[in-house]
Amino acid sequence: MSSRGVLSRPAPPPRLTVSYGPLPEHVADVWLPPGEPSAAGAGGDGDGPPLLLVVHGGFWREEYDRRHARPQCAGLAAAGYVVAAIEYRRVGRDGGWPTTFDDVALAVDTVPAAVAAALREAPTGRAPTSPPPDAVLVGHSAGGHLAVWAASRHRAPASAPWRLAAPPPSVAGVVSLAGVLDLPAAAELDLDGGAARDFLGGGPGDVPERYAAADPLRLTPAAVPTVLVHGTDDEQVPPELSRRYAAAAGPHASLVELPGVEHFALIDPESPAWPSVLDAVTQVVRAERG
Repeated sequence: MSSRGVLSRPAPPPRLTVSYGPLPEHVADVWLPPGEPSAAGAGGDGDGPPLLLVVHGGFWREEYDRRHARPQCAGLAAAGYVVAAIEYRRVGRDGGWPTTFDDVALAVDTVPAAVAAALREAPTGRAPTSPPPDAVLVGHSAGGHLAVWAASRHRAPASAPWRLAAPPPSVAGVVSLAGVLDLPAAAELDLDGGAARDFLGGGPGDVPERYAAADPLRLTPAAVPTVLVHGTDDEQVPPELSRRYAAAAGPHASLVELPGVEHFALIDPESPAWPSVLDAVTQVVRAERG
């Protein structure tokens, strides 16, 4: 049974929206957990509930924006997390190479602190404890690619404009849900009608320097706790892409394969796969908080 209906299912709206830049896409919607945020969360004894930074999928294309992730975000908030879903420029809307990477890098580096500041100032009728100024990245599909990439920029080639000298301090961990973690394979397999080629402006033989800077498989391992979740019945993103990343990352990443689970179930709080997604998030949060 497909969970594709989750893409258009009504869900609770965000509590607030923060900006991280000057463009219309430079925003992040924020959901809060029920009750007192300072008492919520499944991640340990930190000063506040963990912050999850959701990076939506859609094969980097314009027609898929952050709104389709609302059920996922509301479900994560209901589990006790502060959740921020970032938007970014996409192919067909001034996105692709290099602007999508510009946006995601900027969002990952600045949104956690912006959310913490917004929660301190928000007129919510209570004084919630702010989450820490770092986040666990939760990305689905193409968002899984962007999340793992964002956590791995310190391993990018020296010529890459987003390269960092050290692991990004705003990233506490990563959960990749059916991530597109092997871009040359995505191009070779012609996933979603050439999505990877459209995204990077050509194939691996045409723009090899772009694949070298953008492909998570070339940037392993990330320096933070990383869990990959993939359904074995995924017809949009083959589970082999997560398997290859897990093999390359070794002990730095763990892979959870869900038998009989398809692509969209991983962002559907009503699917049988949802408890496994929450388990993966909890695992990363606990590993980060030590």
